[in-house]
Amino acid sequence: MNNTNPFHSFWMAGYECADHLNAFGSRVDLINNTGHLHLIDTDYKNLSPFKISTVREGIRWSKVETKPYQYDWSVVGTMIQSGQANNIQQVWDLCHFGYPDDLTPLHPHFTSRFVALCTAFVQFYRSIDATSILIVTPINEVSFLSWLGGDAKGTSPYCTNQGWEVKYNLMKAYIKGIDALKAVDPSVRILTTEPLINIVPCNAATTEEIETAAALHEAQFQVTEILCGRMCPELGGSPDYLDILGYNFYYNNQWTAAPHEFLDWKIGELNPKFIPLHHLLVSAFKKYNRPFVLTETSHPKEDRPLWIKMITAESQKLLLAELPFWGICWYPMVNRPDWDYLHDWHYAGIWDDVYTKDSPVRALHVPSAEALLEAQSSLNKYSFL
Repeated sequence: MNNTNPFHSFWMAGYECADHLNAFGSRVDLINNTGHLHLIDTDYKNLSPFKISTVREGIRWSKVETKPYQYDWSVVGTMIQSGQANNIQQVWDLCHFGYPDDLTPLHPHFTSRFVALCTAFVQFYRSIDATSILIVTPINEVSFLSWLGGDAKGTSPYCTNQGWEVKYNLMKAYIKGIDALKAVDPSVRILTTEPLINIVPCNAATTEEIETAAALHEAQFQVTEILCGRMCPELGGSPDYLDILGYNFYYNNQWTAAPHEFLDWKIGELNPKFIPLHHLLVSAFKKYNRPFVLTETSHPKEDRPLWIKMITAESQKLLLAELPFWGICWYPMVNRPDWDYLHDWHYAGIWDDVYTKDSPVRALHVPSAEALLEAQSSLNKYSFL
């Protein structure tokens, strides 16, 4: 277990890199839709006032491997070079949500193809950067991705009632992928990025409904349970695969099981079913005793500053407790469109512009920027930086 913090900044910026087939079967490419690929140097320079020097990026598997076992790393190489030129540390997702056109997690070749991708990525990365710490997320949000494609027909393979099978196959590839990454470079750090949720029974729930809600709540840890070998040991999991645990937490991550109703985070603990973020993170930490990061968090539109204030207050409690809480990633840093309805922009970033090639100018959302600067100042006395 490596307890050395590899991140260059406590606050991090996430750039939406989804490249999956959406609910309508259309390929999305948000790294282009947001203008980040075109404006990457601008985006990185814009981070300077916030002293952010660590970012989350994605390779877009569907773009890198358009033919089996043949890779085009040219765009990834350009992104790496931009990171180097701007003194930005990049944390890489190898599979954010998308797969190549001819592949799904249920395909017999999925694991072998992913393993080969992992090997090729590290080899390519080290050909450009031989010395820096490389942090990789093999597959982003397996729990969500397996539900989206296996139960909700929201992406490939467009199934219902196959969520577990999709998850099982993703985790098979995940574990073998870590082996491949480490075989090339044993120093690679692994960052898991899974949703952190709270599922509770409704008021006046029956015993069966209470038990169902508890089971659904506990299922959020299946990915880490498989990784560490406590679950599905035939996949070869081991505690060694747990390195840095990332948790993604948004305003709608707490709900009742049935009927499905979100718990209002603004009310917070006035609702006895609501669990504060720091309690959820402490509970997860006690399960695995690993350093952890808030790898995604944000809020759409006008409540962004209020959400930043809440995240700051919750983070203070973790830092005061001297837990190995290594960072917060605002995701997304720049405005992004919806996957399925690309005309619908979320306005959850620190920059608010709707990107067009005709007007490539970033528009700062000043209230969010001011709230972020205030949050950073508040946490500086607790942070390791």
